[in-house]
Order: sequence, then C-alpha cells, then structure tokens
Amino acid sequence: MVTRKFPRFLTRLPSMLVRRDKLRYDGEVCDVSIKGCRVESPIKSFTGMQLEISFQFPGETTPIVISNATVRWTGSRGIGIEFLKIDPAQEARLKSLISQIATKNTAA
Repeated sequence: MVTRKFPRFLTRLPSMLVRRDKLRYDGEVCDVSIKGCRVESPIKSFTGMQLEISFQFPGETTPIVISNATVRWTGSRGIGIEFLKIDPAQEARLKSLISQIATKNTAA
C-alpha cells in the first residue's frame, strides 16, 4: 500500500497533456492532490517524461495550468503525474479546486 504525503481526491476533469515536442493529448484527471494527479490518456508516456498539464474545473472559464510536471508511473490505471513546480496563482486555484472536491466528496 502506498502512503501519500497529500491526500488524493476522486474527480473527473477534462485535461490536456502537452509533451516537450508540443504534441497535445486529451485526457481525464481521475484523482488529484496538491502535488500530483492520476490521468487517463492515450499519450505514450514513460517514467520521467516531462510535460505540461492543464485541466478544467466545471464553472471555471480558464483551465489550471501546471507547466512543470513529470510522469512518475504508468500502468493499466492510467498515468501518475507529479507537479514539480506550480505558479503561485495556479497553486491557489488548485488548492481551491481540491477544497471544493473534498467538500463535495464528504457531503456525498
């Protein structure tokens, strides 16, 4: 069993993965934490692959963009992505998103 420093919250958010060569792949964020997420996507990824990820929360007009992320694992359950560095404004939006998801999951 994996022990995480930050809790992950189940969600379903449309996402976009952008490789260093600028190829773009649609995906879906399945769970998210302040330091990473799990994504389902047809991207051909490998551990250590650097990418940018953006995901859209319902009701928001612009996506959250994390330009410095890396693939930590790949498998049948998707791709595990770690956020290496987050712009402070994007981090504040991410924290707000996680708070909303946590509240929603607790209420369900």
